[in-house]
Amino acid sequence: MSLSPDPETAPGPAVPTGAMRLAAIGDLHVGENHPHPYRELFSRISQEADVLALCGDLTNFGKTPEAEILAEDLQACSIPVVGVLGNHDFECGQPEEVARILHQAGLQLLDGEAFEIAGVGFAGAKGFIGGFGRYMLSAFGEPEIKAFVQASVDENLKLESSLRMLRTERTVVVLHYSPVEDTVIGEPPEIFPFLGSARMGETIDRFEGVKCVVHGHAHRGAYQGHTPRGIPVYNVARPVLNRDVGVEFALFNV
Repeated sequence: MSLSPDPETAPGPAVPTGAMRLAAIGDLHVGENHPHPYRELFSRISQEADVLALCGDLTNFGKTPEAEILAEDLQACSIPVVGVLGNHDFECGQPEEVARILHQAGLQLLDGEAFEIAGVGFAGAKGFIGGFGRYMLSAFGEPEIKAFVQASVDENLKLESSLRMLRTERTVVVLHYSPVEDTVIGEPPEIFPFLGSARMGETIDRFEGVKCVVHGHAHRGAYQGHTPRGIPVYNVARPVLNRDVGVEFALFNV
């Protein structure tokens, strides 16, 4: 897996033979007063990529009008689109409705499900918080802490379930929260536990064929990291791509 050398995207090595061109972007934060904010971008992505991955926080507050605006813009996308929801998409308490609207517009939602497109598997889930390494929160103490940790475990089980569904030689993992600490560095250390969980990175490392992981959420984090086993992890949150990479979307060759 390599990054495309296209000037519109992040620099990297040459394109491998037979590669799928995967565009990825997270944290669109579509607001209800934003008319067609991504129509032109989705149209351009469709000319440069084979598949688009959306890495959560697709809406600003999880409102129906926001989802409908994004759904309209997705009509400009002529390639398959996979994605996950983010924490912002839950804010109004109707993530199922947001998911329904976007699914009708063509988004294949990865919430413990898996999809195969042209021989490449796509697995994913929203993910959750919990921390990294020796500072990862454990289920000890008050019931509230145990419930918090259980929510993280449940999201990790969704990820594991989706990975188990695939038998492809090449797999891409799509998340909202980070599975590694590397890509949250740059954020205040005090909030690292709220940006992702190492449980997901450990799960990803147990599966062969995972070529890369893409996620969002950490707006002030770092662009690139890796799991303990060395699988590349990319933070494709829009602020990171705009600030650190100087592009509107990431483009990979998988």
